[in-house]
Amino acid sequence: MPILEVGHIRKTFENTQVLEDISFSLEKGQVVSIIGSSGSGKTTLLRCLNFLERPDRGVIRVNGETLFDSDDPATQREAEIRKKRLHFGLVFQSFNLFPQYTAIQNVMLARQLLAKELPEYKAKKKELYGEIEKQAKELLDQMGLADRMNHYPHQLSGGQCQRVAIARALALTPDILCFDEPTSALDPELTGEVLKVIRELADKNTTMIIVTHEMAFARDVANHVIFMDDGRILEQGDPKQVFGNPREERTRQFLSRFNQE
Repeated sequence: MPILEVGHIRKTFENTQVLEDISFSLEKGQVVSIIGSSGSGKTTLLRCLNFLERPDRGVIRVNGETLFDSDDPATQREAEIRKKRLHFGLVFQSFNLFPQYTAIQNVMLARQLLAKELPEYKAKKKELYGEIEKQAKELLDQMGLADRMNHYPHQLSGGQCQRVAIARALALTPDILCFDEPTSALDPELTGEVLKVIRELADKNTTMIIVTHEMAFARDVANHVIFMDDGRILEQGDPKQVFGNPREERTRQFLSRFNQE
């Protein structure tokens, strides 16, 4: 059974069709790269998966559980949205760290908020917070930030901020880790730092969806590539096929720009 099934997703903003009949699936441990021109709907698709936007039509399932079905009002209750988001960890292109919190506080925050809802919170607060802090330290160490845990975002480079954001997304142990252009705000050197971390996650069979403009990275790291154009999936398949012998003329035109660089 696929870990993620996306069926016939559509999304419209005012009178503009942003997503049209988007369908794909994702296996556990698989890495999917989504490529395409700006405005092709890539980010909106991630936001729909993470329920930051609600699709107009379609179905989203994770591990066989229907998280969203446009024909079933029971799957659209606002009270359930936060729980559904826990299936997905989203890393934004602009980090979205809280500037008033240190790196470790940013990583701990979501789990601390969830801990407050537990029946045993008052009795076990110290123990719970100790476990959360231990995990956050381990994640930041994994990101190469053991000596930056108590630094605030303004004291960190862009690459370091993005690695904190990745640690924060991993803290809730999501089923699927989603990246929205994780290197678009970084210079080449810092881009390399972040891509190295993502490659390491791929080597550990982390299930990921990566929206990226780094074509070599998309080709080399992904098991599956999706090319989006004008709100549609125009082509998808094995990276060797999509990059080496694309079936669609529009895909060839898009990739030719990067082959010339």
